[in-house]
Amino acid sequence: MFLTHFNMSAHPFAENPPIDWLLTDNRFEQALARMKFFLEQGRLALITGQTGIGKSSLLRLVRQAMPQNRYTPVYLHLTSVTPGAFLRLIVAQLGEAPRFGKDRLFLQIVERIKKNDTETVMIIDEAHLISVQTLVDLRLLISAGVDADLPLKIVFSGQESLATLLKRASLADLVNRINIRYHIKPLSRDQTVAYINHRLKRADAADKLMTSDAKFLIHDYAGGVPRPINNIATACLINAASQNINCIDENTVNETMTEFKLP
Repeated sequence: MFLTHFNMSAHPFAENPPIDWLLTDNRFEQALARMKFFLEQGRLALITGQTGIGKSSLLRLVRQAMPQNRYTPVYLHLTSVTPGAFLRLIVAQLGEAPRFGKDRLFLQIVERIKKNDTETVMIIDEAHLISVQTLVDLRLLISAGVDADLPLKIVFSGQESLATLLKRASLADLVNRINIRYHIKPLSRDQTVAYINHRLKRADAADKLMTSDAKFLIHDYAGGVPRPINNIATACLINAASQNINCIDENTVNETMTEFKLP
């Protein structure tokens, strides 16, 4: 409804936009610089941030930046499974039928990675949901990789509780091998304005569709976190279109927050 009202070509605040819609602000530029070093010389990377902050978007950019002739990304996000099931997921993502038994699965992963002409980069999203035993298994995989010069790198990405989880004594060896750590912070006010402007421009929206004060207010309500920014901005567009309003101002934002009962 609001696309027609505002004469937009696409939903500006969709959850999973095309990758060229992602705005590489200063936070992402710093993260990508660190990940470039990680790909060249690292073995383990840790990316943390609160829910909705943009971790998965960053991982999309990291995957896009990997030269295909050098790296094979293996993306895993179903982390709240048993250790054995997680190993089977790894094998399946590597393109093979999983064997029976944890020892055989472990050996199968090592053998398959050795066969690759490229380095395998295992990207584990939602890693804060992973079990301690699965992390222990991954520690063993990394240790085996170091001993056998296995071309394997692992990226852990998750909420801030992941850092607490990794402090367990049984995972000390894993933590000591982490080369890169990056915590994604919320957007500043100016970054939020740039983010909203970028998304609206991508959708071919009118320049004066939303006032600066409205954008500042959205930032304050969302705390600079992209997902709530998307949700609030979308609700404002729906509310404005339903009332035949062409410019979203502070009143529209406040009214929307009350009417839609957004946090």
